[in-house]
Amino acid sequence: MQRIVWGRKTSSNVMKVLWGLGELDLPFERIDVGGSFGKTDTAEYRGMNPTGLVPTLQEGDFTLWESNAILRYLCHAHAPNSPLWPREPQARANVDRWMDAQQTTFNRPMSQVFWGLVRTPADQRDMAALQQAIHDTAKAWSFIEPRLGRHAFIAGADFTLADIPWGVHAHRWFNMDYLGLERPDLPNIRAWYDRLCERPAYRTHISSQAVV
Repeated sequence: MQRIVWGRKTSSNVMKVLWGLGELDLPFERIDVGGSFGKTDTAEYRGMNPTGLVPTLQEGDFTLWESNAILRYLCHAHAPNSPLWPREPQARANVDRWMDAQQTTFNRPMSQVFWGLVRTPADQRDMAALQQAIHDTAKAWSFIEPRLGRHAFIAGADFTLADIPWGVHAHRWFNMDYLGLERPDLPNIRAWYDRLCERPAYRTHISSQAVV
C-alpha cells in the first residue's frame, strides 16, 4: 500500500507525523506542500484536506488530516499493541490528554516565539509581545517539568505518543539561543530532550533539522 505524507518537513505538525512513522518503522513518501511550496489551495489538495493545512496522510484511497489524529490512526491501524498508544483505557486517556494539551496550552505561545524569533527580522519584532510569548511558553513547559522529574517520559516510564507533540518543539526551544532566546532553567525537560535525541527516528526527522 502506498503511503504519502503531504507537507514540508520544516512544519512542526508534519514533523510529528514523520517522527511517528519512524518510530513505527512504516515506509512512506513525502510531498512538499505548504509554506514556500504552496499548493495547499489547489482543488486537488483541498479535496483531501479542506483546511488547507499540513500534514495530510494518504493511504490508498483513505486520507486523514490533523497531526494528532494521524498519529493515533497509525498506531491503531498498524501497531495496535504498541506501547506508543497503550490499549488500557486510563493509560490511553493519559496519553491523549497530554497530546491535546500541547495543542490547547502550548501551541499558541510557542508558535509566537518561533515566528517572532525565527521568521521575523530583528528590526520588525514586537519585543513586548515576544517576551510575553516566551513567558507563556515557559509556563506551559512547567506543566510537564515536575512530571519529568518523576519518570522518564511525559505519560510515564515509557515513551508514548504523548512525547511527540511536545518533543518536536523541544528541539526548537533548545536551539534558538543564537537568536537571543533566554530560557528559564528547566532541567528535567532538558534531560528528557537529551533522551529524545538518543532515539534514531528523532535524530532523523527532528534534531537533524535546522531551526528555520
